[in-house]
Amino acid sequence: MAGAAHCSLQAKRLLLDPKFEGYKLSLEPLACYQLGLDAAVAEVKLRDDQYTLDHMRAFGMYNYLHLDSWYQDNVYYVDQFGRVMNVSVTLDTALQKPREVFRLPTDLTAYDDRLCASIHFSSSTWVTLSDGTGRLFLIKSGKRGNSASEKWEIVFNEELGSPFIIAHSVSFVKSDTHSVAVLLLRVEKDELDTKGSGFHITLEWVTIAEINKEGDHRYEIFKRRVLQGKSVPHYAAIEPSGDGLMIVSYKPFKFMQDEDNKVEEENDDAKATNEKKDPLYYWQQTEDDVTITVHIPQDITKDDIKVRFSPGSICVTLKDQPPLMEGKLYSSVDHESCTWIIKDNKSLEISLIKKNEGPRWPELVIGDTRGEFIMDSSQCSEIAESLMHLTSEVMNPNPEKENPPCNAQELEECDAFLEDSASLCRFDGDTLKVTHVINLGSNQYLFSVVVDPREMPCFCLRHDVDALLWQPHSDQRENMWEHIATFNALGYVQASKQDKKFMACAPDYSYAALCECLRRVFIYRQPTPLSTVLYNRKEGRQVGQVAKQLVATLEANDPILGFQATSERLFVLTTKTLFLIKVNPGN
Repeated sequence: MAGAAHCSLQAKRLLLDPKFEGYKLSLEPLACYQLGLDAAVAEVKLRDDQYTLDHMRAFGMYNYLHLDSWYQDNVYYVDQFGRVMNVSVTLDTALQKPREVFRLPTDLTAYDDRLCASIHFSSSTWVTLSDGTGRLFLIKSGKRGNSASEKWEIVFNEELGSPFIIAHSVSFVKSDTHSVAVLLLRVEKDELDTKGSGFHITLEWVTIAEINKEGDHRYEIFKRRVLQGKSVPHYAAIEPSGDGLMIVSYKPFKFMQDEDNKVEEENDDAKATNEKKDPLYYWQQTEDDVTITVHIPQDITKDDIKVRFSPGSICVTLKDQPPLMEGKLYSSVDHESCTWIIKDNKSLEISLIKKNEGPRWPELVIGDTRGEFIMDSSQCSEIAESLMHLTSEVMNPNPEKENPPCNAQELEECDAFLEDSASLCRFDGDTLKVTHVINLGSNQYLFSVVVDPREMPCFCLRHDVDALLWQPHSDQRENMWEHIATFNALGYVQASKQDKKFMACAPDYSYAALCECLRRVFIYRQPTPLSTVLYNRKEGRQVGQVAKQLVATLEANDPILGFQATSERLFVLTTKTLFLIKVNPGN
């Protein structure tokens, strides 16, 4: 990840509520409607050879219900006969039976090693579909959710190797050519991995482009690129322009490159290593001054050297060559007191007098990495001594101290994460290299949601006890990840739900919801003003707003297979029933 910009997520203070008091359980009834399915959902259970945590995450916890974000309150699923079924809701009290919009041409029962069928809505008129056997379909659908205009027509149909599920897809136009980029997820056996799980994860980035040659109009694969990693990504999405890719994962991913690129990359690495071995200059510092040493060729004389000092910058040139050192200094200097001399005809020694005595400079010339800082032994001892109070071989060396160090035993069970640290990486589609990296630390990934289908999916992370929703903006390099909503205390609340299976939120952020493996659904509304006066008796003050928690129990014994949220309602899918829970009244 050399050369990648290390970024951080900046939370908006105005979206945080430090005085949030918690959720109040509401007993208000929730309208719940159910729709019997003509045929059971095409659930594919894990086989005996799919025993790892990654298999469970990718396929065992798969969401079989697909929400069409381009058309509100439209959901799809695939049934055991290979039919893609649609449920479009206009009126909860008059639900229409599921409607078949497409039938997979493959006889799925003939494949023993297949995965679940997967769907992704690339645009308002394009759909990508996998039958779970390794075949990818690109479908022109017309305007969906309307039986009159919706007609699914295959324009591309090809076998792409071992079985996969579709992680994401986008439709875009470049240079008057329409393309669809698809991200395929596989968990593959890794014969070289003898110490780990024995499997690795691949993400294949496939671009299918429109071809127009002498009246022959068709779609073909334009580009295939493969990334490999050691953990199933929490989040993986292609940018709307098709120029890049963002991945949130516990373990890093990297592109698998061909031999030419590998040689080129090795040469680049070798060059970088050589550059590191031979610094252009060395520098040391005390509290008062900075000393720079530059090795010079033997034929260089005093007249060939030009050193220009100013209060905030420096410029050093030898003969008529480009500047050896030029740029803004980390801090101001007393430029009239700065000097330089030639030592032993071998080196140029420059002395800079600091204007502000005391603070250490972390770098000499801002952004210049061609030099090397040398620290003397007395400075090393001084720094080690100043940090001594932060480290100890004893858990609590001074128990009488007012603020003892943090003890891990004081943490609650729901504060512990399964994984140490995840990272968010942005990959460039042309160079195949990481351009931006964010170390998420203990900001646990919770779920993703599409707020605007024209943008990338949002992802929700735990920040302390809250859950913060982030919207990626691939076209805004200075503000690539924007904090757009907060679900107060949801990070803490969800951690206590040990049986949770899926999480979601409304695209208008009005509520967040989670469901367990069986029956129960929990809904957490945003705080709303009270219509009546309510007092906090403990503190003797009036409460202005309250956040409600609601619980719905489904009349079903089958496990929950799918879960989706819209601004008005929740959709919950079991093997033979689709439940609709009315959360908010319609506009």
